[in-house]
Amino acid sequence: MTLPIGIDEPSSVITWRKPVATYSLIVMNSVIFFVLSTSYTALGFRSYDEVLQILGTYPADILYPGTLYRVFTAMFLHADILHLFGNMLFLFVFGRDIERVTGSTKFLLLYFLAGLIADVFNTLSVAILPQSALLSRAQAAVLPWTIPAVGASGAISGILGAYLILFPRTRLLTFFWFFPMLMTAELYIFIWFLYQLLLGLTFWGSTGIAFWAHIGGFIGGIALIPFFLDKEIVRYLRMRRRMVIWYYM
Repeated sequence: MTLPIGIDEPSSVITWRKPVATYSLIVMNSVIFFVLSTSYTALGFRSYDEVLQILGTYPADILYPGTLYRVFTAMFLHADILHLFGNMLFLFVFGRDIERVTGSTKFLLLYFLAGLIADVFNTLSVAILPQSALLSRAQAAVLPWTIPAVGASGAISGILGAYLILFPRTRLLTFFWFFPMLMTAELYIFIWFLYQLLLGLTFWGSTGIAFWAHIGGFIGGIALIPFFLDKEIVRYLRMRRRMVIWYYM
């Protein structure tokens, strides 16, 4: 899936609201990755893989209060630098406008709730789908319940869902095979979601990506965003004709 590299900022007119939470999440995720991946021995771990094994979330964690904390620690872990870069790019491109509309506190609540919903969907996929649908043949001896999930993808998928509702017709610059293209956010996000859904339904488990977590986070963002909107900001943006919302409010 191609990555977005730039976007119109329909809420940039809200100059008095800085996307502090978005930038803070990017910094925190980056610092945590570099500290844990380079100084794991100083923190008592034998390898970075052990960090992911201990602090990543497992499908059963959502069912037990004693391990629920791992659902949140996993949101700040990433498998490698490319995993981190991709997630932080999406958060940077889509998160700032959502935060300016909701405010920082509501943005963080939306972010973490979407991540929680993503974990629920991941658990349901492991519980419902056959093992062959989730793992490649090379992993046939591994139980899906014993594989940790890491990354902010589920939470960020919720931000994409919110963006689709709030700013579907903003223009997004991206690359397809080195060719720059302009498209609306709704088209880009539709292609992104279709990619997640197709790979989730066709059971291409060899990628190691929790597609159903992405789908769950995305649906969560769409369902939750009406409850997190600052109505005064929405009216202001509508007057400036910088916002197109699918929901009737």
